[in-house]
Amino acid sequence: MSSAHLGMASILLTQTGAGILGNSALLCLYNFVLFTRHQVRATDLILNQLVLANSTVLFSRGIMQTMAAFGWKYFLDDAGCKVVFYLHRVGRGVSLSTTCLLSVFQATKLCSSYSQLHITTRSPKSICFCCSLLWILHLLLNTIVPLKMTQSLNSKNMSVMRQNFGYCSAHILSSFLSRLHGVMFLSFDTLNLSLMVWASGSMALVLHRHKRRVQHLHSSCLSPRPRREARATRTILTLVSSFILFYSLSSILTFCFSFVNPGQWLVPTSVLVSSSFPTFSSFVLLATDSRISQFCSPCWERKMLNFC
Repeated sequence: MSSAHLGMASILLTQTGAGILGNSALLCLYNFVLFTRHQVRATDLILNQLVLANSTVLFSRGIMQTMAAFGWKYFLDDAGCKVVFYLHRVGRGVSLSTTCLLSVFQATKLCSSYSQLHITTRSPKSICFCCSLLWILHLLLNTIVPLKMTQSLNSKNMSVMRQNFGYCSAHILSSFLSRLHGVMFLSFDTLNLSLMVWASGSMALVLHRHKRRVQHLHSSCLSPRPRREARATRTILTLVSSFILFYSLSSILTFCFSFVNPGQWLVPTSVLVSSSFPTFSSFVLLATDSRISQFCSPCWERKMLNFC
């Protein structure tokens, strides 16, 4: 293995490992909060689904591509290839749609807090229904993925053209079907990204107007609720900005796969880009959630007392 391949494999291993650890910690936090109803927030259910979708992305192609980067070839059978790529596409799609839902939800909540509109936020049952609908939608939309995925065969004489991903391969569909498939997913991604940009712009505009409105007031005169809303909004704006960056690049690379056979570096680069948001977002949520420090402080104090 060359130094360049070893470097790429190390980067994939570090990113995938860090992402799995971060998302596992968040899954424990959100499931504990939702189960005990202790300090539960309106966005916890949406964030729990986002973390679950991101974990699906990392556990599917993230781990598989890391193994392939270290030189493991053709270690999945035909059924395994279909399941891995299907779960990756479903997880990626749910992550995209859930981030869009999160930004729209926070935009309506923020407008309700800072304006006279008093928009009614969605109930937990409605949020649960929306999250379930997103999973069902992407499970159905991606049914075409297992149809074209197959086990990689190390054979020079293939009657059917394939895209080789190192450990799996995909049948190259006819020109019309390939273009239709690529355009369909790119259009859906563009719709979600457009909604996120609209919601993010609305939140930024509301925060800017509120800041100008209260410039002459002392910070202690502000109510704690708007401050919490502003802090949560800044976190979501950070998530949306990183999402748009990473998933725009990922959508372009995915769209390119419909027209060209991925080369030696295009496949690991695509997986690296598509796994960047699941990894980055987990540490953003861990760093900005005040409940993390509240849960960790008693444990840290007990350790210090035992040490002393």
